[in-house]
Amino acid sequence: MKHSRRSFIGMAAAGIALTAAGSLFPSAASAATASAPKKKASLKISCQEGVAPGESLNEKLDFIESLGIVGFEPSGGGLEKRVDEIQKAIRNRNIKISAICAGFDGWLISPDPAIRKMCMDSMKTILEAAGALGSTGLIFVPAFNNQPSLPDKDARELLIEEMQELAEFAFQHHTRILLEPLNRQECYFCRQVADGASIVRDVGKPGAAVMGDFWHMTWEETSDRGAFISAGDALHHVHIASRKRRKMPGEDGAADVYTDGFRALKEIGYQDYISFECGSVGDKKETLPAAVQLIREQWKKA
Repeated sequence: MKHSRRSFIGMAAAGIALTAAGSLFPSAASAATASAPKKKASLKISCQEGVAPGESLNEKLDFIESLGIVGFEPSGGGLEKRVDEIQKAIRNRNIKISAICAGFDGWLISPDPAIRKMCMDSMKTILEAAGALGSTGLIFVPAFNNQPSLPDKDARELLIEEMQELAEFAFQHHTRILLEPLNRQECYFCRQVADGASIVRDVGKPGAAVMGDFWHMTWEETSDRGAFISAGDALHHVHIASRKRRKMPGEDGAADVYTDGFRALKEIGYQDYISFECGSVGDKKETLPAAVQLIREQWKKA
């Protein structure tokens, strides 16, 4: 995973910016008007670029569009060089760019300041491109288990400072940073959605948000519904995969149930994407359409 500046001039200026960006950041708008009723949740299915079948970008987009998938999630690696290509490819399609999946250099809670700076800088480069593409945000993990990190307390304090800077930069570019909790096999630092949401709330910036991933939640959460409810308005992206092998939803049979989580997304008025991040045992040209149907059926049932 590859990993990449500024503060607002004052509380008044931040308030003006927040109001202006209400349509881009529903959670920010709702925070300013807590009494406003929540919007009805909508199911917007997205697909990562590497999951969609096809040899070229247009072949991938053609296939997912034929399934009614409305979001496309590219990697952040080299994204700044692909903005024109992607904008042209999605023009006149019923597809928008959902999240951007990582692609930056380094990691944010490294003991080495040079690695942290490299990470911040490369995240900012991706965030500029993400904003140009109208993306909901850049997904990041503070560190994986194989990346040496500061002790948890120090790491958390540092991460909040870094996220404040990155969130302000993201907000200026009309996008977000999306903190992703992972299961303990991949990351010990932030493993539950509630933990990620608490960090985001300590950051206290509209450009910072958390995401949930059904695969990681399978191993770390006691309740999908509880996890998403704990995040509330801070939740701005969701990944989905089968619940035993991280394959296409449905390929693990009866284990692949998401209704508890979908029910929570409806309760919180979730407006963003549910995106495929998974492999496939079978032919993706067959398993992806079946997975889309499964998600739609379970969403309706939730």
